[in-house]
Amino acid sequence: MYEKHIMICGATGCLSSGSNQIAEALTEELESRGIRDKYRLVMGGCPGFCEVGPIIVIFPDEVFYCRLKTKDMAELVEQHLIGGEIVERLLYKGPDVDAPARFYDSIPFYSKQRFNVLRNSGVIDPESIDEYIMRGGYRALKRALEMDSQAICDEVKDAGLRGRGGAGFPTGMKWGFTNKAPGPKKYIVCNADEGDPGAFMDRSILEGDPHAILEGMLIAGKACGADEGYIYCRAEYPLAIKRLRTAIEQAKEYGFLGNNILGYDFNFKMNIKEGAGAFVCGEETALLASIEGKRGMPRPRPPFPAQVGVFGKPTTINNVETFANVPLIVREGGAEEFKKVGTEGSKGTKVFALAGKVRNTGLVEVPMGITIEEIIFDVGGGIQGGREFKAVQAGGPSGGCIPQDLINLPIDYDSLTQAGAIMGSGGLVVMDDRTCMVDLAKYFLSFTQKESCGKCTPCREGTKRMLEILERITEGEGKPEDLDTLDSLAHSIKDSALCGLGQTCPNPVLTTIRYFRNEYEEHINEDYCQSGICKPLFQYLIDQDNCTGCRACVRACPVEAIEGEKKEPHEIIQDLCTRCGSCIEKCRQDCILITRVGSEADVGN
Repeated sequence: MYEKHIMICGATGCLSSGSNQIAEALTEELESRGIRDKYRLVMGGCPGFCEVGPIIVIFPDEVFYCRLKTKDMAELVEQHLIGGEIVERLLYKGPDVDAPARFYDSIPFYSKQRFNVLRNSGVIDPESIDEYIMRGGYRALKRALEMDSQAICDEVKDAGLRGRGGAGFPTGMKWGFTNKAPGPKKYIVCNADEGDPGAFMDRSILEGDPHAILEGMLIAGKACGADEGYIYCRAEYPLAIKRLRTAIEQAKEYGFLGNNILGYDFNFKMNIKEGAGAFVCGEETALLASIEGKRGMPRPRPPFPAQVGVFGKPTTINNVETFANVPLIVREGGAEEFKKVGTEGSKGTKVFALAGKVRNTGLVEVPMGITIEEIIFDVGGGIQGGREFKAVQAGGPSGGCIPQDLINLPIDYDSLTQAGAIMGSGGLVVMDDRTCMVDLAKYFLSFTQKESCGKCTPCREGTKRMLEILERITEGEGKPEDLDTLDSLAHSIKDSALCGLGQTCPNPVLTTIRYFRNEYEEHINEDYCQSGICKPLFQYLIDQDNCTGCRACVRACPVEAIEGEKKEPHEIIQDLCTRCGSCIEKCRQDCILITRVGSEADVGN
């Protein structure tokens, strides 16, 4: 019997911050005192708050320690595990709390979250099927095996679950199409090819609760009449793949995979397909081609995968988060509970990867219908450095930018679509007032243009022409008619591209023109980038009245372009300055100004 259960975040984020070393140091400290057998140490899934990792949570004390270093382990063992006293200096501290916060319910980051999909992540050992079962795992599968296939489809449809990987198609309806498709052989496919910049939702769910995905796929198999499944996971997720393989072997051993599952006339085989990291393989028909060993390229629809999918057989495809929701719905009374959360058209919760200029970056799960303001300021803690919120990119490269004016917009499928964005898989990249929206549109379009499979002309050539125009604008060579050309090209691509990725890739350009047209016009008509990003369109000047000569900017400049005596106002040598931004980041007095090229006056910061 263990005295305490010590959960160490073993997800990729904390591992990159040194949680493995934390675990080793803690183990060594316990062994040196001869008390290692008293405590259970587990490398668990992501508890969400990536910004403050590495993280340890001690149960049953329910104490949340963060920003840990190996040297902290001796004190943690001596004071907490042996002495019974909380180590306050290792608790969460921030401007959003008056005193060090002890556990989740006292940390504002968690205050508006609701854990459904992430219910087990950071709580159980992801490599233990016993712990998953103790938390209610595989009970929904048992109930599903006793139900008629169409009844399962109807229950999921009635719950209002919509696909969490893209446009939000009703999951139960999709399952019904595959269920009704003729043929003795059908497949279930999990799309874990998470390729959006800044997105890590699927990876974290797979790392923290792999059995939930297996159970969801098994239930889908029963509902659709399928006996085989594929999890398509990019090879860049080695930990997720490792834990999936472990979960599959455990499920076989316990009789949840294989033949005559739990004594019922239901067989199911699970496979893992490692993807090579092509963004286009996030599109379902390209993903299916990749599973078949072909080059990942989309194909026209219809026929849809529900009729003609992988290996030409009827196939249901959902993403990781969608399958993780299924056991919650199919368990006894689960559908009614699921419907109580969210909005009329968007039920349940949504997992987001909160990244960018927000203070609290990490993995968050919030009810559908929560506003952008609540996510960024209540959960995310506001903008880094106290700067102003400017926009948030929702839905990744295929999504759109939502401006500060729409900060009260509810996060649901319909509201985001009306704003020109999409839910996508759930990436939220927050931008502050120093972000150039023209440069941002260029970045996302550059990404999708490089990732285009090249099969259809609108995507292959259209995005290239759009990117060339954006590059001209950011280099000071834009023309007034460029905005009309961008708009025309964007709508042509949306109307004629072969797949969903091509049809949505103009969204960042369209939304930035829609909400930030003044920045485009400023770049084109005034040869000026007020954010200080597009290097040909601005210069730095030092405010002579406020510069104290602290020399912080001198030390930061990599090309020695700043001169001046100590305690005397400095100057920037424009011919040497590369506009790298190092000086403006280090200036303590905020006296380095972004001005128009050739300006001698203080135009603005």
